[in-house]
Amino acid sequence: MPTDAPPLDLLLPGVPRTFRPLPGEPDLVALLGRGRPARHVTATMVASVDGAACGPDGRSGSLGTPADRRVFAVLRALADVVLVGAGTVRAEGYRELPVVDHLRGARAAAGRAPALVLAIVTRRGHVPREVLHGALDVVVVTGAAGAERARAQLPADRVVAVPRDDDPGSPDLAAALDVLAARGLGHVLAEGGPRLLANLLAADLVDELCLTTSPLLLAGAAPRAAAGAGPLDPPRPARLRHLLRAPDDTLLTCWDLRPPVGSGA
Repeated sequence: MPTDAPPLDLLLPGVPRTFRPLPGEPDLVALLGRGRPARHVTATMVASVDGAACGPDGRSGSLGTPADRRVFAVLRALADVVLVGAGTVRAEGYRELPVVDHLRGARAAAGRAPALVLAIVTRRGHVPREVLHGALDVVVVTGAAGAERARAQLPADRVVAVPRDDDPGSPDLAAALDVLAARGLGHVLAEGGPRLLANLLAADLVDELCLTTSPLLLAGAAPRAAAGAGPLDPPRPARLRHLLRAPDDTLLTCWDLRPPVGSGA
């Protein structure tokens, strides 16, 4: 376990209790993995108290805290594939998708392959150079305009070309998730950025949102956690699945975005 991994107080649901850092993270794995069907999309984002989705350096990573990193590691361990926009890959410096040693057993027990796949969403089909020369298992999700460029950089089977009917230059995210699921990549962790999250929400493709509130105030014009697309009409309801608090007042929430079973929605 990382030496800076803090205890986390589970405030909701149920009786409050403390999750101590333990090898294999059995408490967090049970909390974050419960009730998942064979296909599942979890979005994860971090924001400041006033809603900024990136720090002064333009990176969401600068908002991260030890508690956020602890939960984030478990979310990755439970995923088959990380879905992320090309701009976020460049801004955040994706080089690898490690599964930390103490979570490899939990990952295997959940039926996940040893390594994560990185799925990059890009309209232009441009794959960042650092990803091409790394050791990542990469697929590119793109539309008609970007497919040719992507195929010039990657083997054809690594390019998921799924043009939207109403905008062939943009990828159809629902169709992309179908392709990924057909390849055995049904558990998706969408790591942003804000535009990709907004597009996934607009298409009603997110099952749950794990949102960390970092105990910082930034002000300014930083984007929100979901930005770049129009507002949801009507707004979508969200139900709180759990609330965790770290000693530094980082708040870690998970919101269920699907209607309750039997609601008729």
